[in-house]
Amino acid sequence: MKTYLAKKETVEPQWKVVDASGQVLGRLAVKIATILRGRDKPGYTPHVDTGDFVVVINAEKVALTGKKEEQNQYMFYSGFVGNEKYRSLKDMRARKPEFIIQHAVKGMLPKNRLAHKMMTKLKIYAGDKHPHESQNPETVVL
Repeated sequence: MKTYLAKKETVEPQWKVVDASGQVLGRLAVKIATILRGRDKPGYTPHVDTGDFVVVINAEKVALTGKKEEQNQYMFYSGFVGNEKYRSLKDMRARKPEFIIQHAVKGMLPKNRLAHKMMTKLKIYAGDKHPHESQNPETVVL
């Protein structure tokens, strides 16, 4: 019996919509990362991007457990001495709610060039509207 290895020419990605309202951030990010990598497909190959496009809506309504809303902080560093800045998760939810999910999913992907390609297939929107209706995305129930 031979092992099947997918080729990038034969992979046909689909579009999937995930509603983040009321979902716990970590559990949501795991499921999104699984779809982006293609681990949910039988033809999964680690060195080929076999994943699908993922559209996340209602990013500002993602849930967190415990005191993470006040305690979690994101660090930003400009490269200059003494120029690191911290923002709380509560502040990021008000300014840029898409970043919260993007940061969580990026941390769950491998650290290589293939992960950068996978991240380009992730589209996150704060509200419930998205411009990808023409791709006929299917809704994923989590």
